[in-house]
Amino acid sequence: MVTAPRVTARRRIALLLAAVVAGAGLVAVDPIPRAAHAAACAPGAGVTVVVDLTAFGLGVQTGCRLGDPPTGLAALQGAGFAVTGTKRWGLAFVCRINGYPLPAAEPCVNTPPASAYWSYWHAVPGGTWSYSTLGASSYNPAQGTVEGWRFGSGQAPSISPP
Repeated sequence: MVTAPRVTARRRIALLLAAVVAGAGLVAVDPIPRAAHAAACAPGAGVTVVVDLTAFGLGVQTGCRLGDPPTGLAALQGAGFAVTGTKRWGLAFVCRINGYPLPAAEPCVNTPPASAYWSYWHAVPGGTWSYSTLGASSYNPAQGTVEGWRFGSGQAPSISPP
């Protein structure tokens, strides 16, 4: 029959679409979008996020994700930072924050190299930075803490946790 290949092709497309939808459900998404604040959070009001862009000559930017974000990735995005993952792994690897590094320097196809990646840090206000042992999609920051990001070969953000 001539219709058999169409049914098979339709089934393949349906299975592919189902896999894409199921895979999308694995990405941690903040269920309640919140407005970002371009400063550190008031004590206990949320999670402060520090992004060190000094490698690009842009200084350090601080934002606040009010409330209790479910993941570090949700804190980063909720504090007003644009995030790009890799083509292969999606947001499991943060490749760009606010467009940096530029696509000419890092195409974001696969895992970034150990000499040029966004390192991820945690702290309490006024404390010291601690390198994250989990990815931002897996870590659940406590309300009142500070999340830090710095591009390079694994250095802590260049400012103390606010």
